Order: sequence, then structure tokens, then C-alpha cells
Amino acid sequence: MQEIRTQVVVAGAGPVGTVAAFMLASRGVDVVLLEDGADCALDLRASTFHPPTLEMLERFDITPRLIEMGLKAPVYHFRERRTGEVIDFDMSELADVTRHPYRIQCEQYHLSRMLSQKVREQAGAEVLFNHRVVALEQTSEDVTVYAETPFAILKIRADYLIGADGSNSTVRKWLGTQFAGFTYPEKFLCFTTEEPLEQHIENLAYVNYVSDPEEWMVLLRVPSLWRVLVPASMDAPDEELLADAKKNEVFERLIGKGEEVETQHRTIYRVHQRVAKSFLTGRTALIGDAAHLNNPIGGFGMNSGIHDAFNLGERLIRIYQHGADADTELKAFEHQRRTTTHDFIQAQTIRNMEYLKEGDGQLHARRKAEMAAIRDDPVRRREFLLRQSMIECLEKEKEMS
Repeated sequence: MQEIRTQVVVAGAGPVGTVAAFMLASRGVDVVLLEDGADCALDLRASTFHPPTLEMLERFDITPRLIEMGLKAPVYHFRERRTGEVIDFDMSELADVTRHPYRIQCEQYHLSRMLSQKVREQAGAEVLFNHRVVALEQTSEDVTVYAETPFAILKIRADYLIGADGSNSTVRKWLGTQFAGFTYPEKFLCFTTEEPLEQHIENLAYVNYVSDPEEWMVLLRVPSLWRVLVPASMDAPDEELLADAKKNEVFERLIGKGEEVETQHRTIYRVHQRVAKSFLTGRTALIGDAAHLNNPIGGFGMNSGIHDAFNLGERLIRIYQHGADADTELKAFEHQRRTTTHDFIQAQTIRNMEYLKEGDGQLHARRKAEMAAIRDDPVRRREFLLRQSMIECLEKEKEMS
């Protein structure tokens, strides 16, 4: 069995894992980045970069490239599907607190692929595709990771392991870490299409959360496509949901034409609200979807994972380069990120989903009136924008330091 030694192993070459790996490698920490697939996954779900994330990525000289490749979306809409009523919010009002008062709509795999290449270029760093983590062992001194290749098992000894290997994290399972929470009682169906929805729906923003008593939806624009997310019954067979008849039905209700619309992708997935019992076990840390999952309403999932990576990365750099106490730094990482996840990410995404799902009745009428009141009150509107842009939660996190 081949054996290698490094300082930090990162499992998972998605946006969260590649951020962690490049952050460390660019500061002189030896890193091995492992990825099960043959390349960074072509995942179409996460596509929103919030202002604090764009500011963090500036230190990698990545933000200008994301802006160039993506779409600036300062305005987003909460819409009523049947009436066409729009409650709009404009992040340009936050120009006094961020250099990027907008969301960038750009598929996450662009970031992963740019950063994985940058990791390869760093001395002391390796990127190993087709290497699947299958086991790990820990002592008080180090952690040993076993990675399966098509032809062998690679043994890697390291000081630390970062599990950024997604919602089905092998690292989390090996640690035996509880993943408490719930799964939404419906499937989520996502279509992508080049159909110009903006020509069919008046005043359509790049980001739209659409409420409806029968079928709420999310309409997101990325550079080349519209992404249309709708709920679907758990009882409906996958082959039925992916069939043309279902596609025709969705787009017929949306824009009055179904058969003519062509789609590039049709994907079914489940959505969860779950948080790992611990983000830190011995010398192994969990970040991103391996540590927490939430619904997509608001675009917080990938962003919060990247924020995990920066928080943990900065602390490991202080440990390696400045002799900081490892126990103190790593416990602070867990406290800050678990608190932010519980108090903000989980709470806010659940509220956002409730707004969309309650499409009828007095409860929704009250929520809609409350949202309109927030939009119309400058003080409350600013508070809302700071919260939805993730600026507020990171400011509160700094206060925990």
C-alpha cells in the first residue's frame, strides 16, 4: 500500500473544499485535495455568490473572474404568481458597507475548477481526482486517511483532515457524527432552459421567489440559462417527473407554452435542514454540506460553506505560522460556525421556505403584508437586506471572537 505524508488532507473538491485547500496551500501549508470524481462535479444547484463571499474571494484574485463570467443581480423579487404582484429589494442600498452590493449569479463549478487548478500550482500541494475516502483513523498526534483509487488504496497521514465531501459525507459517517434535523416532505424538481422567460413574464429579475398555493417556484438566471425549481409529490415516480409531460405542464402554467420549451437539464433532489452535532472531532473538521444542509431559498448553502472554509483556514494558518494554540483555535471555529448555522442559516432559510409554501389563506396574507411593510420601511428594509445578504451574520460572528 502506498503511503504519503502531508499536513492537511481536504476531502471533496467542490467550492468549499477547493477554497479550503487553496487558502492553505497558498500560505505554505502542505495539502492533499481528494476528489471522488474525475473532475470537479458539474453541479448546477448552487449559483449565487453573496457580497461577503465575493469579498473573501478577492484575496484569491477570483472575484473579478466570477463577476466577468456571471451576472450581477442587485435586485431580487418575492412574487405572487397568480396576481403578478412583486415585492422587490435592491442590494444597491448596501453600497456603504460592501464593495459588492449585489449577488453574482454564476454556477459553482466554475469556482471549483479555477481553484483546483490554482491548488495544483502551489508547492507542497496535490490534487488527486478519482480518489474516494473510504476510511479514517485518528490519534492524539495525527489522522490517517485511506483513499480508494481504481486500482489501489492510498494511505495518507496528516496533521488534520477537513471533510468537505458533501451531504453524504463519508468523513462524517466514519466519525459517527449525528446529523440532526429533517427532510422536506417533497421532491424538488429543477429544469434548466434557454427559453427567454423574461420575454414572457413582465419585470422579471435575475432572482425570483414565486409564491403560489399550488406550486411555488424559484426562477434564477445564470449566464446562459434560466433555472426553474418546483416542488413535486413524493408519490410521483422519478421517471414521471422527468418526462416531457411534466415539463410541459410546468412551463404551460408558467408562461402559457409547454411543448415548445426545450430543457438542457432535468434534475430531482431532496432538500434537508440538518446540522452536524459537532463540526470538530479530534483532528477532523466538517465544513459545508458535510456539516450543515438547508433549503435553497436565499442561496445560503454554498456561501455558508465557503465561510466555514475561510474561518477554519485562517485558524489553521495561525496554528502553523504563528504558533497559535490549536485547541483554542479549533474550538473557536466550531463555536462560531455552529452558532451562525443554527441562529442564522437554518432559521432564515426555514422562514424563506414558509413564505413561499404558504401560498393561500390568511397566514400567507399576513406574511405578504409583513414583507411589503419591510420593503416600504427604510430602516426595516436595510435590516432585511443586511440579513439576506449574509453581512449581518458575519458581523455577529466577529463579536464572538
